[in-house]
Amino acid sequence: MNETKIINDPVFGFIKVPRGLLYDIVAHPLFQRLNRINQLGLASVVYPGARHTRFQHSLGAFHLMSEAILSLQQKGQFIFDSEAEAVQAAILMHDIGHGPFSHVLENTLIHGISHEDISLMMMERINHDLHDRLGMAIAIFKDNYPKRFLHQLISSQLDMDRLDYLRRDSFFTGVTEGNIGSARIIKMLNVVDDRLVVEQKGIYSLENYLTTRRLMYWQVYLHKTAVAYEKVLVNMLERAKFLIRQGQTLFASPALGYFLSNDVDAQWFQEHDEALTIYEELDDSDFWSAMKAWRHSPDKILSTLATDMLDRHIFIVEVHEEPIPQERIQQLQYDIAARMEIPVEDAHYLMDVVTLQKDMYSPTDDSIDILYKDGTIKPITQASELLNVELLSRKVSKYYLCYQR
Repeated sequence: MNETKIINDPVFGFIKVPRGLLYDIVAHPLFQRLNRINQLGLASVVYPGARHTRFQHSLGAFHLMSEAILSLQQKGQFIFDSEAEAVQAAILMHDIGHGPFSHVLENTLIHGISHEDISLMMMERINHDLHDRLGMAIAIFKDNYPKRFLHQLISSQLDMDRLDYLRRDSFFTGVTEGNIGSARIIKMLNVVDDRLVVEQKGIYSLENYLTTRRLMYWQVYLHKTAVAYEKVLVNMLERAKFLIRQGQTLFASPALGYFLSNDVDAQWFQEHDEALTIYEELDDSDFWSAMKAWRHSPDKILSTLATDMLDRHIFIVEVHEEPIPQERIQQLQYDIAARMEIPVEDAHYLMDVVTLQKDMYSPTDDSIDILYKDGTIKPITQASELLNVELLSRKVSKYYLCYQR
């Protein structure tokens, strides 16, 4: 019997998934669901190639984790086989709780609960299905395991999740500047006093990684057109939610209907056992099929927004360096209401103001540390001649004014 499943990945080539626990996770329905969720939400509105899935990303992060464990073991770091398998299992499942369209759902259909919280609930479910073989993986994911550096490999400012998504998103968007030297960074990893460090030779690759991350955020993840398209989606869902709660009947899959009809937060998940099961049913297709029906809705606002989504009729977007004056926003509401012949109090569905902040590196998080040949350790902010830490850690704010064409 073949001991390993081989998956051909366009970014890393052949990824080997050994049969047993790791293959059982990949074969699990909750992992397979990630095939139906796009990694970059609506970014394909700008970069048509960005149609890759959370499934592909999770496999890529798993591949990098396998490489990192091997590299650390070769440097004499003692990692048991059971720990290696557990950390690989944890990285496979790190995104399992994501809903459709990336982070859009976290503030519209559900609130007060993050995708990490939902990931943990789903991990517990998979653990139950796989006869409690994931105890160590869940402990590492929650940072409850004695070897803390294993958790850092999953979640830190230099983790396998980020190394994969920067490489992968760069590949599928065609934004070639995003192509980081993940293999070199992994080869330069080491562990000192239970903390991940990067050997001095890796400093240039790290500088490239941090600069790339900033570029990818402003050029891809927070691209103004993608942000504006996302606002159309959010406002459409808010309008649908409002209409349903007014007693109107709208077409929706049972799963989507559940989240439109109920006020789902962390407490709701605790008190309603069915909530997680229904959440697991949601994927991108629930939303697209609803839009196709909603474009024919007698409600002018809902039909306009659904048509905008389907026909790529994106909100106009202005990017400002300063907060947008209240008078400008009010004037826009009146203009939209008059043009669309809708009440002024409903005009907010056809516009939005978004404030986005992003830093490239946060000195308050666990820092990225450089290990010198003489054994001394310095944070990257002191070790790098190129990176200006003031500039790196400054939160850049941009104000996006989005409105119906």
